[in-house]
Amino acid sequence: MAKMPKRPPGIASPDRQLALGPEEFLALLEVVPGPTVDGRYLHWDKLIYREPPAGLSHEDWWSALKLHRTVLYKRLPLQDRGGQPCKYLETDLIREELHRLDFDAGGQIGVPGRIPSKSGDRYYIGSLMEEAITSSQLEGAATTRQVAKEMIRSGRAPQDRSEQMILNNFLTMRRIAELKDRPLTKTLVFDIHRLITADTLNDPSAAGRFRVSDEPVCVVDDRDRAVHIPPPAEQLEKRMAAMCKFANAEAPFIHPVVRSIILHFWLAYDHPFVDGNGRTARALFYWSMLRHDYWLLEFLSISSVILKGPAKYGRAFLYTETDENDLTYFIIYHMEVIRRAIKQLHEYIARKAKQLKAVEARLRAAPILNHRQRALLSHALRHPDHRYTIRSHRTSHNVVYQTARTDLLDLAERGLLTAVKIGKTWYFTPVKGLEEKLGELR
Repeated sequence: MAKMPKRPPGIASPDRQLALGPEEFLALLEVVPGPTVDGRYLHWDKLIYREPPAGLSHEDWWSALKLHRTVLYKRLPLQDRGGQPCKYLETDLIREELHRLDFDAGGQIGVPGRIPSKSGDRYYIGSLMEEAITSSQLEGAATTRQVAKEMIRSGRAPQDRSEQMILNNFLTMRRIAELKDRPLTKTLVFDIHRLITADTLNDPSAAGRFRVSDEPVCVVDDRDRAVHIPPPAEQLEKRMAAMCKFANAEAPFIHPVVRSIILHFWLAYDHPFVDGNGRTARALFYWSMLRHDYWLLEFLSISSVILKGPAKYGRAFLYTETDENDLTYFIIYHMEVIRRAIKQLHEYIARKAKQLKAVEARLRAAPILNHRQRALLSHALRHPDHRYTIRSHRTSHNVVYQTARTDLLDLAERGLLTAVKIGKTWYFTPVKGLEEKLGELR
């Protein structure tokens, strides 16, 4: 967890407010014309290390920034433990990122190569495993990716708590896609928490229920100093109801991505459970994004990005708490995480497209295969779950039954297709690792 940032001063001291006349006040706002500094939404913790505009102290500079922000704030139904409302504002950067996300995560992805298909696709499953592993590692799970992926793929039982956490996260991520059309309720949140924490809690009865007053929790830094004390257990029922109402609401309008990010913050802030709050919060973010048709999120792992700089994750929470519940910091951070995760997906698809082109080039030069077999394998590289039959191959290439049968059986004998007979029909599917097999083809 990040260390506690420096708390900002008040907008201005009473003495300084009295010293500023109307003309000086307007001049101050002209020198500092908006809520950002060179386009960046800075916290006091960062501002104090920058040179202020000529003639201004850091306190005056901060006061002017806060005055601009105060005018633009939008209040939220989320309140801190003392009953003060949280708020945020949409900076130019946020609006720009939202515009990009509407195209990248909700529209069609504009890069060459095969787009991952949802059903059974290796990248889809791989992304779920990556999110399951890294989300668990953020909460202390200790195991390697190789061991964790082997466990999930093989179906073997988890051997320790870390492996159980990862398996739970994987099953939860698959379940989230099925739950996206259901409204958020306390029962649904409890079901998600129960699935995430199965067989990992010291007290199994704590799964799928609120913490109680004799189960105090707090978030500490690496020196065991409390940096966040959640609301008391007596408030959780009311707070959960407000959170679910916010998650399901359509009015007043809040951009769906911003609403999803706030939902992530909300559950993490309330910390309603004895354990598993971070994993549940990230799962609710995915639920909300998929509910609003940002389908690409199923192929992204936000936790893998967060894990590369976990201190930034914690700092985004603390900046909000130390600056009068201003969620703008957390929203900007979270949108950067999504953007980086989308970039990783773009890079993966571009890399796969390049690999496929190289494999196809070798395939076209393989004299041991005829043009029909090369065409089928080229299709199979982009559709690894497709099933071929003698009849479909015969129709595609306008050849007789025996020729189509010989083509497919030859590919099966070379270990490039798997042949299974169901009833009277032979079905042929690409083998796992087809690209590697073709690379070894002589």
